[in-house]
Amino acid sequence: MAHPPTITAAPPKRRTAFAEGADQLRAAATTEPGRLRIIGALLALLVVAFGAVTAWQTTDRSAAADDVLHKSQPLSAAAADIYRSLADANTAASSGFLAGGQETAESRKRYEDGIDTAAAKLVTAANNSDPGSPSAAAIVKLNKLLPEYKGLVERARTYNRQGFPVGGAYLRYANQKMQKEMLPAAEDLYKKENQRLEDDYADATPYPWAAIALGVLVLAALAWAQHRNYRRTNRVLNHGLVAATAAASVVLLWLVVGHSVARAGLNDSYDHGVRSLNVLHDARIASLKARGNENLTLVARGAETVKVTADGEEVTVDRYDHDFTTDMNVLGKGLAQAARLADDPSGEKPVTQAESNMAEWKKRHTAARSQDDNGNYEQALALVIGGKGATGECFDSVDANLASALGHEEREFRQAAGDGLDAMGGLPLGAAVLAVLGAAGAVLGIGRRLSEYR
Repeated sequence: MAHPPTITAAPPKRRTAFAEGADQLRAAATTEPGRLRIIGALLALLVVAFGAVTAWQTTDRSAAADDVLHKSQPLSAAAADIYRSLADANTAASSGFLAGGQETAESRKRYEDGIDTAAAKLVTAANNSDPGSPSAAAIVKLNKLLPEYKGLVERARTYNRQGFPVGGAYLRYANQKMQKEMLPAAEDLYKKENQRLEDDYADATPYPWAAIALGVLVLAALAWAQHRNYRRTNRVLNHGLVAATAAASVVLLWLVVGHSVARAGLNDSYDHGVRSLNVLHDARIASLKARGNENLTLVARGAETVKVTADGEEVTVDRYDHDFTTDMNVLGKGLAQAARLADDPSGEKPVTQAESNMAEWKKRHTAARSQDDNGNYEQALALVIGGKGATGECFDSVDANLASALGHEEREFRQAAGDGLDAMGGLPLGAAVLAVLGAAGAVLGIGRRLSEYR
């Protein structure tokens, strides 16, 4: 007789490690020692996370503040110096041309210094620019145009010394290359470096809200754990939890106060440093362009004109004299704004003196134009490039006072930005160390309670 087949029971399905761990966790949570272990682990994890997030966010902000002080602002200033040096060289070239064979060594040196400074600053900017960036493209363009401009100026100087009128055409062509190609490229570089500076400020100043929120959560969790401990043991203090609370409180207080001080310093460096520097750079550049156009008015001698609308009628005026008036208006507005931004007498005094120099410059320029319009070219020339009583004297005073104001604002910026950077010094490392100590305190405090169950 055949036996029925034997039915073998299927082996029980093996559970995953995660499911088994969850069961063990639920089982542990039903006992007080298990609950204490879970609480201790969560507290330690929260405190360490608070320290890590604090260190991360403050490191980022400290790095951005360091870039503001040591990288982006100096590069922005270097870009402004490139623009100013090019404009200064162009102005010196026109002054030397007007002097003809009597070109002074000082005028020649000023031209050479402007060219050399621009070339050196371009090297610095190239070394600090990102390959393929718009700033790098502007630098390449300027490096290509600079020798072309120098060649035109040298031709103009050579023909002028020989008495050939074509020298004036070469100088006007050099000026056109400077005004239409080189200065716009330098201005573009300046704007891009300023945007880089703005971006660094934007990275350095926001509050580290994630770290602050996590710090508040940590303190709330520690307070709850101590209150729970008090309710179950009637003991007011747990030394480990108190130490963890103290460490977290120090980190949170340090974070809020330190970043607030840093933020105030950086904002002050922008409001009373960067803004003033930008305005003063623009004013100084306007004065250089005005001086160059004043010289070119005599170089061109009416050869170039433009049509403008005055009193509802279109009239023809000398191009360079018209540009001179425009530049002087820009200079006047810039000096007025710089005076408003100056926050102490040391910053306001050179700006006020520059305004006085500008007013006198306008008077002397009007007198020079009157002489030229009446056919007295030599007298007009003396009033522009002569010694005492010439417009060049006023321009030199404006430039010197603006240089003094720029130096003062540069020191103000460095002081305020340095204070802001120092306020965050040590915070990332301090937060990490205190977080580790706080986590250890939480574990030891919970461990003390666990020892009572053994």
